[in-house]
Amino acid sequence: MNALAKVVSTFGGAGYFPVAPGTFTSLIAALLYRFLLVRAPGLIAAAVIAAVYFLGVAAAGSFSRRLGERDPGKIVIDEVVGQWIALFLVPMTWLNLALGFFLFRLFDVLKPFGIRSVEKLPGGWGIMTDDVVAGSAALLLLRVSLIIR
Repeated sequence: MNALAKVVSTFGGAGYFPVAPGTFTSLIAALLYRFLLVRAPGLIAAAVIAAVYFLGVAAAGSFSRRLGERDPGKIVIDEVVGQWIALFLVPMTWLNLALGFFLFRLFDVLKPFGIRSVEKLPGGWGIMTDDVVAGSAALLLLRVSLIIR
């Protein structure tokens, strides 16, 4: 389980990127969504996101315990889930992709609206769920921008 938890938590090693691994992984996740997940029917995409979330909870919890850190920067599977949520069922244009990426990173880094308090959930739950909330906030704002434009 240790090796699998490390691979999942670091998203195949992306968490070891030397500069801003969370942003790097969010970019990879956005592009994966754009070119792969967007093609799946909404229910399938939602099931994939949910499956990665629960897998991430277990893997991130295990790997963070092994490292002896609460939320190590190497763990980036949470960015994948949060980024995918930010883009979920949004009309896929390059502008929407860029806005979804930017808004998710903004909310993930600044953690407004009580997002920071979600980090206090135990183990992998806190690691993953704050990014779910950040992704949901980004999705909401992106949807509002679609109505306004």
